[in-house]
Amino acid sequence: MSHRYPDPYGTGERPDHEPAADGYAGEEYVDTRYPDPPADDVRYEDDTYQDVRYSRQAEAHADAYAGGQHQEAAPAVQNFFAEEEAAPSRRSRRPSREKQRRRRRRTVVMIAVLAVFAGVVFGLTVFLRDLLGMNEVEDYPGPGEGTVSFVVQPGDGPLVIGNNLASQDIVASSKKFVEVFQQESQGREIQPGTFEMRLQMSSSGALGALLGDGGTAVHYAAIPRDQRQSETFDELVASTGIPLEEFTALAQNPQAFGLPQQAVSLEGYLFPGEYRFPVDMTAEEIITEMVQNAFTALEEAGVSDPAEQYRVLTKASIIQAEAGEADYATVAGAIENRLRADNTETNGLIQSDATVTYGLGRKSYNLTPEEKADTSNRWNTYANPGLPVGPIGSPSVEAIDAAANPADVPYFYWVTVNLDSGETKFSSTLAEHGRYVAEYQQWCSTQEAGRCE
Repeated sequence: MSHRYPDPYGTGERPDHEPAADGYAGEEYVDTRYPDPPADDVRYEDDTYQDVRYSRQAEAHADAYAGGQHQEAAPAVQNFFAEEEAAPSRRSRRPSREKQRRRRRRTVVMIAVLAVFAGVVFGLTVFLRDLLGMNEVEDYPGPGEGTVSFVVQPGDGPLVIGNNLASQDIVASSKKFVEVFQQESQGREIQPGTFEMRLQMSSSGALGALLGDGGTAVHYAAIPRDQRQSETFDELVASTGIPLEEFTALAQNPQAFGLPQQAVSLEGYLFPGEYRFPVDMTAEEIITEMVQNAFTALEEAGVSDPAEQYRVLTKASIIQAEAGEADYATVAGAIENRLRADNTETNGLIQSDATVTYGLGRKSYNLTPEEKADTSNRWNTYANPGLPVGPIGSPSVEAIDAAANPADVPYFYWVTVNLDSGETKFSSTLAEHGRYVAEYQQWCSTQEAGRCE
Protein backbone atom coordinates (compact mmCIF):
# COMPACT_ATOMS: atom_id res chain seq x y z
CA MET A 1 0.00 0.00 0.00
CA SER A 2 1.09 3.57 -0.37
CA HIS A 3 1.73 6.12 2.40
CA ARG A 4 0.10 9.51 2.57
CA TYR A 5 3.34 11.26 3.38
CA PRO A 6 6.45 11.39 1.15
CA ASP A 7 9.48 9.45 2.15
CA PRO A 8 12.90 11.09 2.51
CA TYR A 9 14.09 9.41 -0.65
CA GLY A 10 11.85 11.60 -2.71
CA THR A 11 10.48 8.69 -4.66
CA GLY A 12 6.91 9.20 -3.37
CA GLU A 13 6.57 5.49 -2.58
CA ARG A 14 8.72 2.76 -1.12
CA PRO A 15 8.28 -0.94 -0.73
CA ASP A 16 6.73 -2.24 2.40
CA HIS A 17 9.99 -3.99 3.41
CA GLU A 18 12.04 -0.79 3.37
CA PRO A 19 12.93 0.50 6.83
CA ALA A 20 11.17 3.64 7.86
CA ALA A 21 13.46 6.64 7.69
CA ASP A 22 11.08 9.08 9.26
CA GLY A 23 11.15 7.73 12.78
CA TYR A 24 7.88 5.82 12.68
CA ALA A 25 9.71 2.55 13.04
CA GLY A 26 7.45 0.87 10.60
CA GLU A 27 4.27 1.70 12.49
CA GLU A 28 1.28 2.36 10.27
CA TYR A 29 -0.28 5.78 10.75
CA VAL A 30 -3.98 5.97 11.45
CA ASP A 31 -5.91 9.24 10.94
CA THR A 32 -8.17 9.78 13.96
CA ARG A 33 -9.98 12.81 12.59
CA TYR A 34 -12.61 10.33 11.49
CA PRO A 35 -12.28 7.88 14.37
CA ASP A 36 -13.20 4.26 14.22
CA PRO A 37 -14.50 2.55 17.34
CA PRO A 38 -11.62 2.45 19.83
CA ALA A 39 -9.40 -0.63 19.97
CA ASP A 40 -8.80 -2.69 23.06
CA ASP A 41 -5.66 -0.80 23.96
CA VAL A 42 -7.24 2.64 24.01
CA ARG A 43 -7.00 4.49 27.31
CA TYR A 44 -9.70 6.98 28.43
CA GLU A 45 -8.98 9.90 30.68
CA ASP A 46 -11.29 12.78 31.64
CA ASP A 47 -13.88 12.05 28.97
CA THR A 48 -11.16 12.08 26.28
CA TYR A 49 -9.13 9.27 25.00
CA GLN A 50 -5.63 8.71 23.66
CA ASP A 51 -4.66 5.96 21.36
CA VAL A 52 -1.65 3.94 22.67
CA ARG A 53 -0.33 3.91 19.20
CA TYR A 54 0.09 7.68 19.38
CA SER A 55 2.20 7.33 22.55
CA ARG A 56 4.47 4.75 20.94
CA GLN A 57 4.98 7.01 17.95
CA ALA A 58 5.82 9.94 20.25
CA GLU A 59 8.38 7.83 22.13
CA ALA A 60 10.04 6.81 18.87
CA HIS A 61 10.37 10.42 17.85
CA ALA A 62 11.95 11.29 21.20
CA ASP A 63 14.54 8.48 20.88
CA ALA A 64 15.49 9.53 17.40
CA TYR A 65 15.93 13.14 18.47
CA ALA A 66 18.16 12.17 21.42
CA GLY A 67 20.44 10.03 19.25
CA GLY A 68 21.14 12.82 16.83
CA GLN A 69 19.18 11.06 14.16
CA HIS A 70 16.36 13.62 14.12
CA GLN A 71 15.20 14.72 10.77
CA GLU A 72 12.68 17.52 10.39
CA ALA A 73 9.22 16.17 9.69
CA ALA A 74 7.65 16.93 6.43
CA PRO A 75 5.29 19.93 6.42
CA ALA A 76 2.32 17.68 5.96
CA VAL A 77 3.20 15.87 9.17
CA GLN A 78 3.54 19.14 11.03
CA ASN A 79 0.18 20.21 9.77
CA PHE A 80 -1.25 16.92 10.90
CA PHE A 81 -0.09 17.39 14.49
CA ALA A 82 -1.19 21.01 14.46
CA GLU A 83 -4.61 19.88 13.37
CA GLU A 84 -4.62 17.22 16.05
CA GLU A 85 -3.88 19.80 18.69
CA ALA A 86 -6.56 22.18 17.38
CA ALA A 87 -9.16 19.47 16.82
CA PRO A 88 -11.96 19.81 19.37
CA SER A 89 -12.52 17.11 21.88
CA ARG A 90 -15.92 15.56 22.45
CA ARG A 91 -16.43 17.85 25.40
CA SER A 92 -15.64 20.93 23.30
CA ARG A 93 -18.02 19.73 20.63
CA ARG A 94 -20.97 19.87 23.04
CA PRO A 95 -23.40 22.78 22.34
CA SER A 96 -22.64 25.99 24.19
CA ARG A 97 -25.27 27.84 26.19
CA GLU A 98 -25.59 30.47 23.45
CA LYS A 99 -26.28 27.76 20.89
CA GLN A 100 -28.83 26.23 23.19
CA ARG A 101 -30.56 29.61 23.57
CA ARG A 102 -30.60 30.03 19.80
CA ARG A 103 -32.12 26.61 19.42
CA ARG A 104 -34.80 27.43 21.97
CA ARG A 105 -35.57 30.68 20.17
CA ARG A 106 -35.87 28.83 16.86
CA THR A 107 -38.20 26.36 18.51
CA VAL A 108 -40.39 29.16 19.92
CA VAL A 109 -40.49 30.90 16.55
CA MET A 110 -41.39 27.65 14.83
CA ILE A 111 -44.21 27.02 17.30
CA ALA A 112 -45.52 30.57 16.79
CA VAL A 113 -45.43 30.16 13.00
CA LEU A 114 -47.30 26.89 13.24
CA ALA A 115 -49.89 28.50 15.54
CA VAL A 116 -50.43 31.36 13.07
CA PHE A 117 -50.69 28.90 10.20
CA ALA A 118 -53.24 26.84 12.12
CA GLY A 119 -55.25 30.02 12.80
CA VAL A 120 -55.24 30.96 9.13
CA VAL A 121 -56.37 27.48 8.14
CA PHE A 122 -59.16 27.59 10.73
CA GLY A 123 -60.32 31.04 9.59
CA LEU A 124 -60.28 29.99 5.96
CA THR A 125 -62.31 26.92 6.82
CA VAL A 126 -64.94 28.99 8.63
CA PHE A 127 -65.05 31.46 5.74
CA LEU A 128 -65.57 28.71 3.19
CA ARG A 129 -68.26 27.12 5.32
CA ASP A 130 -70.08 30.44 5.51
CA LEU A 131 -69.60 31.03 1.80
CA LEU A 132 -70.99 27.63 0.93
CA GLY A 133 -73.83 27.95 3.42
CA MET A 134 -72.55 25.15 5.62
CA ASN A 135 -73.00 27.25 8.78
CA GLU A 136 -76.54 28.39 7.99
CA VAL A 137 -79.15 27.87 10.65
CA GLU A 138 -81.68 25.44 9.28
CA ASP A 139 -84.62 26.79 11.25
CA TYR A 140 -85.34 29.38 13.90
CA PRO A 141 -86.98 28.16 17.11
CA GLY A 142 -89.64 30.87 16.86
CA PRO A 143 -91.98 32.53 17.55
CA GLY A 144 -89.90 35.46 16.28
CA GLU A 145 -89.76 39.11 17.25
CA GLY A 146 -90.83 42.50 15.97
CA THR A 147 -93.14 42.93 13.00
CA VAL A 148 -92.54 43.04 9.26
CA SER A 149 -94.85 43.19 6.25
CA PHE A 150 -94.42 40.38 3.77
CA VAL A 151 -95.92 40.48 0.29
CA VAL A 152 -96.99 37.43 -1.70
CA GLN A 153 -97.42 38.37 -5.33
CA PRO A 154 -99.93 36.61 -7.61
CA GLY A 155 -98.29 33.51 -9.05
CA ASP A 156 -95.69 33.12 -6.29
CA GLY A 157 -95.08 29.46 -5.47
CA PRO A 158 -93.61 27.89 -2.31
CA LEU A 159 -90.02 28.17 -3.55
CA VAL A 160 -90.32 31.88 -4.45
CA ILE A 161 -92.13 32.57 -1.19
CA GLY A 162 -89.47 30.66 0.75
CA ASN A 163 -86.65 32.61 -0.92
CA ASN A 164 -88.39 35.91 -0.18
CA LEU A 165 -89.00 34.91 3.43
CA ALA A 166 -85.36 33.98 3.90
CA SER A 167 -84.13 37.19 2.26
CA GLN A 168 -86.14 39.22 4.79
CA ASP A 169 -84.88 37.02 7.67
CA ILE A 170 -88.40 35.88 8.47
CA VAL A 171 -87.29 32.26 8.19
CA ALA A 172 -83.78 30.85 8.40
CA SER A 173 -83.86 28.65 5.32
CA SER A 174 -85.91 28.60 2.14
CA LYS A 175 -85.25 24.87 1.80
CA LYS A 176 -86.63 24.19 5.27
CA PHE A 177 -89.71 26.32 4.59
CA VAL A 178 -90.47 24.36 1.41
CA GLU A 179 -90.08 21.08 3.31
CA VAL A 180 -92.49 22.30 5.99
CA PHE A 181 -94.94 23.49 3.32
CA GLN A 182 -94.95 20.05 1.71
CA GLN A 183 -95.51 18.38 5.09
CA GLU A 184 -98.07 20.73 6.66
CA SER A 185 -99.99 22.60 3.95
CA GLN A 186 -102.44 19.71 3.38
CA GLY A 187 -103.15 20.87 -0.16
CA ARG A 188 -103.85 24.49 0.76
CA GLU A 189 -102.29 27.30 -1.27
CA ILE A 190 -100.82 30.58 -0.05
CA GLN A 191 -102.96 33.40 -1.40
CA PRO A 192 -101.52 36.68 -2.74
CA GLY A 193 -101.51 39.59 -0.33
CA THR A 194 -99.55 41.36 2.38
CA PHE A 195 -99.04 39.58 5.67
CA GLU A 196 -97.96 41.02 9.00
CA MET A 197 -95.27 38.65 10.24
CA ARG A 198 -92.33 38.49 12.64
CA LEU A 199 -88.60 38.32 12.12
CA GLN A 200 -86.86 34.96 12.71
CA MET A 201 -89.99 32.82 12.87
CA SER A 202 -89.92 29.08 12.67
CA SER A 203 -90.80 27.75 9.23
CA SER A 204 -93.91 26.13 10.64
CA GLY A 205 -95.00 29.37 12.29
CA ALA A 206 -94.42 31.37 9.11
CA LEU A 207 -96.43 28.88 7.08
CA GLY A 208 -99.27 29.08 9.58
CA ALA A 209 -99.36 32.86 9.29
CA LEU A 210 -99.41 32.71 5.50
CA LEU A 211 -102.18 30.12 5.48
CA GLY A 212 -104.27 32.16 7.90
CA ASP A 213 -103.65 29.94 10.92
CA GLY A 214 -101.82 32.70 12.75
CA GLY A 215 -100.91 36.34 12.31
CA THR A 216 -102.97 38.66 10.13
CA ALA A 217 -103.46 37.74 6.50
CA VAL A 218 -104.12 40.68 4.21
CA HIS A 219 -104.42 41.53 0.53
CA TYR A 220 -101.85 44.02 -0.71
CA ALA A 221 -102.74 46.57 -3.39
CA ALA A 222 -100.63 49.44 -4.68
CA ILE A 223 -102.69 52.12 -6.42
CA PRO A 224 -100.53 54.59 -8.40
CA ARG A 225 -101.35 58.27 -8.64
CA ASP A 226 -102.99 59.41 -11.89
CA GLN A 227 -104.55 55.99 -12.34
CA ARG A 228 -108.05 55.86 -13.78
CA GLN A 229 -110.99 54.12 -12.12
CA SER A 230 -110.92 51.17 -14.55
CA GLU A 231 -107.19 50.64 -13.93
CA THR A 232 -107.71 50.77 -10.17
CA PHE A 233 -110.45 48.17 -10.35
CA ASP A 234 -108.14 45.86 -12.32
CA GLU A 235 -105.52 46.25 -9.59
CA LEU A 236 -108.03 45.47 -6.85
CA VAL A 237 -109.27 42.37 -8.67
CA ALA A 238 -105.72 41.08 -9.09
CA SER A 239 -104.80 41.62 -5.44
CA THR A 240 -108.01 40.50 -3.73
CA GLY A 241 -109.56 38.03 -6.14
CA ILE A 242 -112.91 39.83 -5.86
CA PRO A 243 -114.80 39.77 -9.20
CA LEU A 244 -114.62 42.94 -11.30
CA GLU A 245 -118.40 43.07 -11.56
CA GLU A 246 -118.71 43.83 -7.86
CA PHE A 247 -116.55 46.94 -8.14
CA THR A 248 -118.15 48.26 -11.34
CA ALA A 249 -121.62 47.85 -9.86
CA LEU A 250 -120.63 49.92 -6.82
CA ALA A 251 -119.22 52.67 -9.07
CA GLN A 252 -122.65 53.21 -10.61
CA ASN A 253 -123.94 54.68 -7.36
CA PRO A 254 -121.18 57.00 -6.14
CA GLN A 255 -123.52 58.92 -3.83
CA ALA A 256 -123.77 55.83 -1.64
CA PHE A 257 -120.20 56.59 -0.61
CA GLY A 258 -120.82 60.27 0.20
CA LEU A 259 -119.93 61.78 -3.18
CA PRO A 260 -121.89 64.91 -4.28
CA GLN A 261 -124.80 64.70 -6.71
CA GLN A 262 -122.75 65.89 -9.71
CA ALA A 263 -120.37 62.94 -9.36
CA VAL A 264 -120.88 60.55 -12.28
CA SER A 265 -118.61 57.79 -10.94
CA LEU A 266 -116.04 57.04 -8.28
CA GLU A 267 -113.33 58.59 -10.46
CA GLY A 268 -110.91 60.73 -8.48
CA TYR A 269 -112.09 59.38 -5.11
CA LEU A 270 -110.21 56.09 -5.27
CA PHE A 271 -107.30 57.56 -3.35
CA PRO A 272 -103.87 56.28 -4.44
CA GLY A 273 -101.48 54.57 -2.07
CA GLU A 274 -100.47 51.21 -0.62
CA TYR A 275 -103.29 49.22 0.92
CA ARG A 276 -103.40 46.11 3.05
CA PHE A 277 -106.94 44.83 3.06
CA PRO A 278 -107.88 41.96 5.41
CA VAL A 279 -108.66 38.89 3.36
CA ASP A 280 -112.29 38.85 4.45
CA MET A 281 -112.90 42.49 3.43
CA THR A 282 -115.70 43.00 0.88
CA ALA A 283 -115.58 45.13 -2.27
CA GLU A 284 -117.86 47.70 -0.63
CA GLU A 285 -115.63 47.95 2.42
CA ILE A 286 -112.58 48.39 0.22
CA ILE A 287 -114.21 51.22 -1.77
CA THR A 288 -115.34 52.87 1.45
CA GLU A 289 -111.81 52.92 2.84
CA MET A 290 -110.32 54.40 -0.33
CA VAL A 291 -113.00 57.11 -0.67
CA GLN A 292 -112.60 58.04 2.98
CA ASN A 293 -108.86 58.56 2.40
CA ALA A 294 -109.70 61.01 -0.42
CA PHE A 295 -112.03 62.97 1.87
CA THR A 296 -109.33 63.07 4.53
CA ALA A 297 -106.78 64.49 2.04
CA LEU A 298 -109.26 67.19 0.94
CA GLU A 299 -110.03 68.19 4.50
CA GLU A 300 -106.32 68.35 5.38
CA ALA A 301 -105.90 70.70 2.39
CA GLY A 302 -108.53 72.96 3.95
CA VAL A 303 -111.44 71.96 1.70
CA SER A 304 -114.53 70.75 3.58
CA ASP A 305 -117.55 71.77 1.47
CA PRO A 306 -118.65 68.78 -0.67
CA ALA A 307 -119.24 70.86 -3.83
CA GLU A 308 -115.88 72.59 -3.47
CA GLN A 309 -114.23 69.25 -2.77
CA TYR A 310 -115.53 67.96 -6.08
CA ARG A 311 -114.22 71.02 -7.92
CA VAL A 312 -110.78 70.84 -6.26
CA LEU A 313 -110.52 67.11 -6.90
CA THR A 314 -111.36 67.65 -10.59
CA LYS A 315 -108.69 70.35 -10.90
CA ALA A 316 -106.20 68.19 -9.03
CA SER A 317 -106.72 65.30 -11.45
CA ILE A 318 -105.90 67.60 -14.42
CA ILE A 319 -102.79 68.93 -12.64
CA GLN A 320 -101.69 65.36 -11.89
CA ALA A 321 -101.99 64.42 -15.57
CA GLU A 322 -100.50 67.60 -17.07
CA ALA A 323 -97.44 68.39 -14.95
CA GLY A 324 -94.57 67.10 -12.88
CA GLU A 325 -94.74 67.53 -9.13
CA ALA A 326 -92.36 70.49 -9.15
CA ASP A 327 -94.80 72.39 -11.41
CA TYR A 328 -98.08 71.46 -9.71
CA ALA A 329 -98.67 74.84 -8.08
CA THR A 330 -97.76 76.81 -11.25
CA VAL A 331 -100.09 74.74 -13.45
CA ALA A 332 -102.81 75.16 -10.81
CA GLY A 333 -102.34 78.94 -11.02
CA ALA A 334 -102.56 78.91 -14.82
CA ILE A 335 -105.79 76.88 -14.67
CA GLU A 336 -107.26 79.35 -12.21
CA ASN A 337 -106.41 82.20 -14.61
CA ARG A 338 -108.26 80.39 -17.39
CA LEU A 339 -111.30 79.86 -15.17
CA ARG A 340 -111.57 83.52 -14.22
CA ALA A 341 -114.57 85.37 -15.62
CA ASP A 342 -112.39 88.16 -17.08
CA ASN A 343 -110.21 85.75 -19.03
CA THR A 344 -110.02 86.98 -22.61
CA GLU A 345 -106.91 85.01 -23.51
CA THR A 346 -108.63 81.60 -23.70
CA ASN A 347 -112.21 82.67 -22.98
CA GLY A 348 -112.72 80.21 -20.16
CA LEU A 349 -111.27 77.20 -22.01
CA ILE A 350 -108.78 75.08 -20.10
CA GLN A 351 -107.69 73.30 -23.33
CA SER A 352 -106.20 70.22 -21.65
CA ASP A 353 -105.29 67.32 -23.92
CA ALA A 354 -105.56 64.92 -20.97
CA THR A 355 -109.22 65.75 -20.43
CA VAL A 356 -110.09 65.13 -24.08
CA THR A 357 -108.36 61.76 -24.23
CA TYR A 358 -110.06 60.71 -21.00
CA GLY A 359 -113.44 61.32 -22.62
CA LEU A 360 -112.24 59.35 -25.66
CA GLY A 361 -111.25 56.43 -23.46
CA ARG A 362 -107.57 56.45 -24.36
CA LYS A 363 -104.28 57.91 -23.22
CA SER A 364 -102.50 59.98 -25.84
CA TYR A 365 -100.59 63.21 -26.50
CA ASN A 366 -102.01 63.73 -29.98
CA LEU A 367 -105.47 64.96 -30.88
CA THR A 368 -107.08 65.65 -34.22
CA PRO A 369 -108.85 68.97 -34.92
CA GLU A 370 -112.13 67.06 -35.05
CA GLU A 371 -111.56 65.57 -31.61
CA LYS A 372 -110.77 68.97 -30.16
CA ALA A 373 -113.94 70.40 -31.65
CA ASP A 374 -116.25 67.63 -30.42
CA THR A 375 -118.61 69.23 -27.86
CA SER A 376 -120.32 65.90 -27.20
CA ASN A 377 -117.27 64.81 -25.27
CA ARG A 378 -118.16 66.14 -21.82
CA TRP A 379 -114.50 66.05 -20.81
CA ASN A 380 -113.40 68.05 -23.84
CA THR A 381 -112.00 71.30 -22.40
CA TYR A 382 -111.13 72.58 -25.90
CA ALA A 383 -114.77 72.77 -26.89
CA ASN A 384 -116.48 73.15 -23.50
CA PRO A 385 -115.47 76.02 -21.18
CA GLY A 386 -114.75 75.49 -17.53
CA LEU A 387 -113.92 72.27 -15.74
CA PRO A 388 -114.94 68.91 -17.19
CA VAL A 389 -117.85 67.00 -15.67
CA GLY A 390 -115.58 65.26 -13.22
CA PRO A 391 -112.08 64.09 -12.33
CA ILE A 392 -110.00 62.20 -14.89
CA GLY A 393 -107.88 60.12 -12.51
CA SER A 394 -106.70 59.62 -8.93
CA PRO A 395 -104.75 62.72 -7.79
CA SER A 396 -102.11 62.55 -5.12
CA VAL A 397 -102.16 64.55 -1.91
CA GLU A 398 -99.56 66.92 -3.46
CA ALA A 399 -101.80 67.61 -6.46
CA ILE A 400 -104.77 68.17 -4.15
CA ASP A 401 -102.76 70.67 -2.09
CA ALA A 402 -101.76 72.53 -5.28
CA ALA A 403 -105.34 72.67 -6.54
CA ALA A 404 -106.55 74.00 -3.20
CA ASN A 405 -103.69 76.53 -2.99
CA PRO A 406 -102.68 77.57 -6.55
CA ALA A 407 -99.66 79.80 -7.17
CA ASP A 408 -100.28 83.42 -8.17
CA VAL A 409 -98.76 83.48 -11.67
CA PRO A 410 -99.41 85.47 -14.89
CA TYR A 411 -99.50 82.41 -17.11
CA PHE A 412 -102.27 80.92 -19.23
CA TYR A 413 -100.30 78.33 -21.14
CA TRP A 414 -97.94 75.50 -20.35
CA VAL A 415 -96.33 72.75 -22.38
CA THR A 416 -93.91 70.00 -21.45
CA VAL A 417 -91.08 70.31 -23.96
CA ASN A 418 -89.24 67.14 -22.90
CA LEU A 419 -91.22 64.11 -21.83
CA ASP A 420 -88.15 62.40 -20.38
CA SER A 421 -87.05 65.21 -18.09
CA GLY A 422 -90.55 66.63 -17.54
CA GLU A 423 -89.33 70.15 -18.33
CA THR A 424 -92.35 72.41 -18.65
CA LYS A 425 -92.40 75.96 -20.05
CA PHE A 426 -95.03 78.56 -19.23
CA SER A 427 -96.20 81.60 -21.17
CA SER A 428 -98.76 84.39 -20.99
CA THR A 429 -99.46 84.75 -24.71
CA LEU A 430 -100.41 82.37 -27.48
CA ALA A 431 -97.48 83.50 -29.66
CA GLU A 432 -94.95 82.63 -26.97
CA HIS A 433 -96.74 79.37 -26.32
CA GLY A 434 -96.47 78.53 -30.02
CA ARG A 435 -92.67 78.78 -29.87
CA TYR A 436 -92.60 76.35 -26.96
CA VAL A 437 -94.91 73.98 -28.80
CA ALA A 438 -92.47 74.04 -31.73
CA GLU A 439 -89.68 73.20 -29.30
CA TYR A 440 -91.68 70.20 -28.09
CA GLN A 441 -92.29 69.06 -31.66
CA GLN A 442 -88.59 69.36 -32.43
CA TRP A 443 -87.81 67.14 -29.43
CA CYS A 444 -90.37 64.59 -30.60
CA SER A 445 -88.74 64.48 -34.06
CA THR A 446 -85.60 63.06 -32.47
CA GLN A 447 -87.39 60.29 -30.60
CA GLU A 448 -88.39 56.79 -31.61
CA ALA A 449 -91.65 56.37 -33.40
CA GLY A 450 -94.63 56.40 -31.06
CA ARG A 451 -92.86 58.23 -28.21
CA CYS A 452 -95.04 61.34 -28.53
CA GLU A 453 -98.29 59.66 -29.47
